[in-house]
Amino acid sequence: MAQDPVKVDPRHYKVEFDNAHMRVLRIRYGPRERSVMHGHPASVGIHLTDAHARFTFSDGRTEELRVRAGEVRSYPAGEHLPENLGDQPLELERRRPQSASN
Repeated sequence: MAQDPVKVDPRHYKVEFDNAHMRVLRIRYGPRERSVMHGHPASVGIHLTDAHARFTFSDGRTEELRVRAGEVRSYPAGEHLPENLGDQPLELERRRPQSASN
């Protein structure tokens, strides 16, 4: 698994909650901002804003995603480089059980 996003991109990733059972990350990108390649274990994303994003994966493949505020999605484990393609901030929480790494 790639590096923890909180360690490699603290500008966009903050630990909101962390205990023996759960870790919650707050993710916020300004308009047109992008991250660096990093990894996440399988998790649930709760989208706080509408978003239009592009993910570039470690194998070079890309995928665009459009979500609405309030949408809850399951995200598989993996490495990616996210980019906010929108003109508004993109914000979500990513939650995962502590038994997973990162």
